[in-house]
Amino acid sequence: MSKHTPKAHGHKARKRFGQNFLHDQHVIGKIVKAISPKPTDCLVEIGPGMGALTEPLLETSGKLDVVELDRDLIPILRTKFFNYPDFRIHEGDALKFDFNTILEPGQRLRIVGNLPYNISTPLIFHFLSHHKMVQDMHFMLQKEVVERLGAVPGNGDYGRLSIMAQYYCKVEPLFIVGPGAFNPPPKVESAIVRMEPYEELPFPAKDHKVLERVVREAFSMRRKTIRNTLKNLIDAATLESIGIDTGLRPENLTLEQYVTIADKVAELLKESSDEA
Repeated sequence: MSKHTPKAHGHKARKRFGQNFLHDQHVIGKIVKAISPKPTDCLVEIGPGMGALTEPLLETSGKLDVVELDRDLIPILRTKFFNYPDFRIHEGDALKFDFNTILEPGQRLRIVGNLPYNISTPLIFHFLSHHKMVQDMHFMLQKEVVERLGAVPGNGDYGRLSIMAQYYCKVEPLFIVGPGAFNPPPKVESAIVRMEPYEELPFPAKDHKVLERVVREAFSMRRKTIRNTLKNLIDAATLESIGIDTGLRPENLTLEQYVTIADKVAELLKESSDEA
């Protein structure tokens, strides 16, 4: 049995935490190679589980912070990695954890994680909102989530997650991981994605909150045309005046076009508040 195999510790994966523990050595090696950790990195692992990925990351970088919600796993991790003085465990929810507490001046986070399906999208949005403190992210996610993150206009997977991820980051799906790499095996395929926040946003919006609102409204009824889905924010004539084909469906507009719409909506909102 491999030294990374979780069964050896007798901990049962918990459904409420969406736990599926990685044990395939070939896959673990590919992930670590993709991350390429360095001793100077501020490396953070979300949900280390039994430490299958934690161990090779520590062997390569020598230091690691982990955030783990399942308190029963913490003594297992402490025991397993007691000989690494720069291994730090933070018990709690990654959505509520203050990542500033582990950052040294001039550093940015390198975030790694096998994210449970039930929290993957909120966690990704959480890290996108703190993109300035992030160097890169390597996540194992359900394959369909990775497909949505990397989708392009005109693709059925393209939507709110694609646009907001690509607004902040270069998104690169890396490789697929089959169910057999986990214990217990999930019912779906997984995939690894690399997300690197841009130093300079390619299409910066005047107000990113307005952009989020426009994108959310647009995809609230993705089968309807943009003229109909955005009618509460901007009328068809104004959309046409900024070069938007109002007969298109939300999935056919580019990120740049969404930013153009959001900037116009922000302008209209400011005018109406000034008049009030």
